[in-house]
Amino acid sequence: MAKVLVVYDSQTGNTEKMAFAVAEGVRQIEGVEASVKKVDQTSLNDLLEADGIIFGSPTYYGQMSAKIKALIDKSVKIHGKLEGKVGAAFTSSGGTATGAETTLLSILQAMLIHGMIIQGRADNKHYGAVAVESPNKKELEYCRALGKRVASLTLKLKR
Repeated sequence: MAKVLVVYDSQTGNTEKMAFAVAEGVRQIEGVEASVKKVDQTSLNDLLEADGIIFGSPTYYGQMSAKIKALIDKSVKIHGKLEGKVGAAFTSSGGTATGAETTLLSILQAMLIHGMIIQGRADNKHYGAVAVESPNKKELEYCRALGKRVASLTLKLKR
């Protein structure tokens, strides 16, 4: 069984709603197990045990939250051990043109430095799922689609 870990930080509950929608998408793929953890309850061992990791963060000044960044900074202790795992990201922001894409890219850059394989999207929402404030029905569907794509790729690579 392949394992996908959804790690998130959320102050208002918006990113948390997205995290659970992403996990719903992961669970749509047979043979893939999803777990959802708040960032402050996530250990380096959790990252090591996962075959795929999806980070969710609110957008803060065009960057990931301090808690997500702290976990990524701590992950230097396991540098090289996440290589080949599938990675993706999602974010919630306060409005349009408020740094959502740069937030996603900041997370994806860290994953690339770890040697992870990034799951993008060709037709829309290229870098990951995004919601403006509380996620609406369409934004939650993008979250589920992200989870499903990551789960599919994770399963292919696991086999």
